[in-house]
Amino acid sequence: MNPERTGRVAVTGIGVIAPNGMRTDAFWKAVKEGVVVLDRITREGCGHLPLRVAGEVRGFDPAALIEETFLVQTDRFTHFAMAAATLALDDAGLGRVDPDAPYSVGVVTAAGSGGGEFGQRELQKLWGQGSRYVGPYQSIAWFYAASTGQISIRSGFKGPCGVVASDEAGGLDAVAHAARAVRRGTQAFVVGAAEAPLAPYSMVCQLGYPELSTVEDPSRAYRPFTSAACGFVPAEGGAVLVVEDEEHARERGAAVRALVAGHAATFTGAGRWERSREGLAQAIRGALDEAGCAPEDIDVVFADALGIPEADRAEALAIADALGPHGTRVPVTAPKTGTGRAYCGAPMLDAAAAVLAMEHGQIPPTPNVFDICHDLDLVTSRARPAELRTALVLSRGLMGSNAALVLRRGTGDDR
Repeated sequence: MNPERTGRVAVTGIGVIAPNGMRTDAFWKAVKEGVVVLDRITREGCGHLPLRVAGEVRGFDPAALIEETFLVQTDRFTHFAMAAATLALDDAGLGRVDPDAPYSVGVVTAAGSGGGEFGQRELQKLWGQGSRYVGPYQSIAWFYAASTGQISIRSGFKGPCGVVASDEAGGLDAVAHAARAVRRGTQAFVVGAAEAPLAPYSMVCQLGYPELSTVEDPSRAYRPFTSAACGFVPAEGGAVLVVEDEEHARERGAAVRALVAGHAATFTGAGRWERSREGLAQAIRGALDEAGCAPEDIDVVFADALGIPEADRAEALAIADALGPHGTRVPVTAPKTGTGRAYCGAPMLDAAAAVLAMEHGQIPPTPNVFDICHDLDLVTSRARPAELRTALVLSRGLMGSNAALVLRRGTGDDR
């Protein structure tokens, strides 16, 4: 890296495949308007299961964005990731790799479950028809790293590649991993997460989570921070960002949509939601410290919003612990209540929404949430206009991870 470079990491591209929009503009419009897309699950083979409500990505045609060669060897979660990566790369103006610098772009994704639908299909062939009917791609399509591998192969990216195999907070950890690699000299990274947890096998695996909502009314199934909180609703989809050295981005004429300013992570153990208060507060402090931010610099918080009373209480208290008096005054939002939690994809969608909120000067609402029972300035009903310079994105995982990411507003006027 040029020693005169600032070392700052810019977000230059956003790609979204979500239940409420399969492109960034459609996603932002739905998020800003508080559109709720939670509904009864329609995926084949799932109707008899006690989990009835989710956020499905409906009308998704992977063939419109991905070549058949890649489709036949990948699972739905990788289809989402590859499609989002294509959109993000197009948005950043990067496209395929520069043949003179194939090692300048890396890829890192996060995954919580891998390719359950592909794996289930091949295992059914194994036990129903025999081993000769199992396709060769079973060995890779289910794998957590499949999305990273296919994105890098498809675009010819030979820079550092990796996968964060984790719970929800892994989405933010992947962004931090990419940002650190950029600061060490890699010019750009494709980073994100997408999940496809609504195949029958995947859904059965989730039924062991006590935090999962089994309420059948979509309008009541996911209501964090309220007295009616009854768990979370799962979702498909996710988001991919292109992050790169800020000076490199400016040199090639790309718009700096945001800056990745700070990140920190902690671990407090599965199911110990009262302990997540301390762990999440410590992650927030660490992210602020890395970003050089004071608590009052935070203009909006994108909450984890698990939907379990003890977890919601712990998050509200963690925000107050870390931000002090500002913690009860700063606007807080959780757009995911309109779409569900897409596991590792959930904080990536929040990060994308945070960048868009800063660009448009609008804090999106928290759909379906009205009777707040915690000391939070939770934005509900409609978007709130605001001057947004710095956003804090929070995430916790069911296995006990906590993460915080600080994003700063970019200039956006270079394009």
